Amino acid sequence: MLSIIGAIIIGFFAGLIARAIHPGDDKLGFWLTAGLGIVGAVTATLLGKLIGLYDTGESAGFLMSIAGAVLVLFIYVQFFRKKLS
Repeated sequence: MLSIIGAIIIGFFAGLIARAIHPGDDKLGFWLTAGLGIVGAVTATLLGKLIGLYDTGESAGFLMSIAGAVLVLFIYVQFFRKKLS
C-alpha cells in the first residue's frame, strides 16, 4: 500500500516533468498532466513488480516514473489527438 502512495507522490512530479519533455503543443491542463503522471508512475511500479525489478513495498524510482509518465502521455495523445486540437 505504501508503494502505491509513494508512486502517486512521485508520479505527480514525474507528470509535470514528462509534460515538459514530451514534444508537441498539447493543450493539457495542470490536473490532467499530473493525473497522467500518477498513472504513469503507478504503471511503472506495477510493471516493474511484474518483471521482477521491484520487491513488495517498493515503488518505481523517479526516472522510471518519468518514463512511465511519458509513455502514458504518448498513449493518451495518440487516442485523444482530435479532441486536443
